[in-house]
Amino acid sequence: MAWNWKTFNTRALSAVLFAAIMLTGLLLNKWSFFLLFTIIHFGCWAEYQKLVGLIDKNYQQINPFHKYGVMLAGFCLMLFLTHDWFVFGSLSLYSLGWMTGLTCLFVLPISEILFTRQLNLKLIMHSLFGLIYISLSWALMLNIRSGALWMPVGDDEGNGFTHLSTLLARISGYVVPLIIIGSIWINDTMAYVVGSLIGKTPLSSVSPKKTWEGTIGGVVLSVAVMWGLGSLSQPSSAWLWAVIALIAAITGTLGDLLESKLKRLAGVKDSGNILPGHGGFLDRFDSLLLATPFVWVFLKLIE
Repeated sequence: MAWNWKTFNTRALSAVLFAAIMLTGLLLNKWSFFLLFTIIHFGCWAEYQKLVGLIDKNYQQINPFHKYGVMLAGFCLMLFLTHDWFVFGSLSLYSLGWMTGLTCLFVLPISEILFTRQLNLKLIMHSLFGLIYISLSWALMLNIRSGALWMPVGDDEGNGFTHLSTLLARISGYVVPLIIIGSIWINDTMAYVVGSLIGKTPLSSVSPKKTWEGTIGGVVLSVAVMWGLGSLSQPSSAWLWAVIALIAAITGTLGDLLESKLKRLAGVKDSGNILPGHGGFLDRFDSLLLATPFVWVFLKLIE
């Protein structure tokens, strides 16, 4: 694949703007993090429903309660997995997600029967896949951010060790999303650069521009950079940074291929156009969508 400076410059400028928006949302506070992934969640859903509608024309005819109700149901899952850390006054997002989610479970099937007079299992499966593919991923990202995976059992007050453990849990929840996202950014960038310079062997027919050389180079460099950053900031946990980077880079590449397959079935080049050179929400977050659940499972296994 020949090097294209025009494409690279467009992607680079867009990436700077995108990075500024992302970093603001990720670093400002927990509410900016929540708002960022709320926007991403609904943006991904809008594009997913558009793609599925192109793949299966019948999906374009789903009733409004189905179309927007499934998005709301997915959002409820996100709220539910924040646990009790995101609290607005006396109401936690966890409780709100639980109550609203139960309502969706009752209302959505009833609305489907009332409007369509039948339950079309194929259309329901399309939406169910969206809930797993999109909503569950972002719900697990919020779960990681909340520190719930590392939250110690017991009362924070009156116990210095427990209080320290809680503090470490908060820090871990703050850092891990940055490691996942940083690993994917490095992998994507280095895979593009290495593939452009020396890539010759196509990785998959689904995405002809991807090469084995670029893919391997992206993974290796992502792991190396994250291990180095981990060594500088937390030497004792540098191995954890490297493993998360490895998981994120590999599964992130698979996530990219999965979204490319969806676009090919739909007959489109991009899922949307939020940033020049980067496409839509799904184009930009396809890697993170698949990487997040796998990293969450790994963290759950070692907690």
